[in-house]
Order: sequence, then C-alpha cells, then structure tokens
Amino acid sequence: MTATDVRRWVRAMAIYAAISLALIAAGAWLLGQPFASPAERRAVWTSAAIAWVVQLATFALARRTSLTNPFAGYGAGMLIRFAVLALYAFLVIDRLALPSAAALLSLATFFFVSTLVEPPLLKL
Repeated sequence: MTATDVRRWVRAMAIYAAISLALIAAGAWLLGQPFASPAERRAVWTSAAIAWVVQLATFALARRTSLTNPFAGYGAGMLIRFAVLALYAFLVIDRLALPSAAALLSLATFFFVSTLVEPPLLKL
C-alpha cells in the first residue's frame, strides 16, 4: 500500500465514520420518541453504540477488499452484521436487561441505514 492509498483509506474511513455517526445519532433520537421509557432509551442508545462500532469494522473490511473483490468484503460485512444481531438477541439483551423490541428494532435499523451510505464511499 502506498502513502496515497493509505491517505485515501483514512479519508474514506473518516467520512464514513462521521456520516454513520450522524445517521445513527439522529436515528437514536427519532427512535427515542416512540420508545420513551428509560429502559427503552437505554436499549436504543446501547444499540446505537454497538451499531456504530460494527459498522466501522465492516466498512473497513469492505473498503480493504473493494479493489480486488468488492462482493466478498460487502458479503462478509453482511454476515458479520447478522451474527452481531443474533448474538445481541440471544446473549446481550438478557444480560443487560434491555427491552428486546427497542434493542433489536433499533440495532437492525441502524445497520440498515448506515449500510446505505457505504457504496459511494467504497469508491473514494
């Protein structure tokens, strides 16, 4: 990897991190309206934090493989998101005493919305 490639990768990651953070934060605020109890809001914001971290990791994977095999990186990212959602549903929600509807709906929503902005940024 050349220095120019590293700069382009860092730039794309920074732009994606900012956009996805803004989308997830706005989504968490919006989902905080119907899920108004303190426990539900905690579930939404917990899901937001998990989604942002997972999205950054999966975008980095997709970005890394975008030149050689874009579908492999994007597909692996989808599998990772699905696995995180399943682990969250079966292991985390009960241990943190989160309301499952608020937690799962928000995590799936955050994954979906922030995934929509990936394709244009993979080409930067």
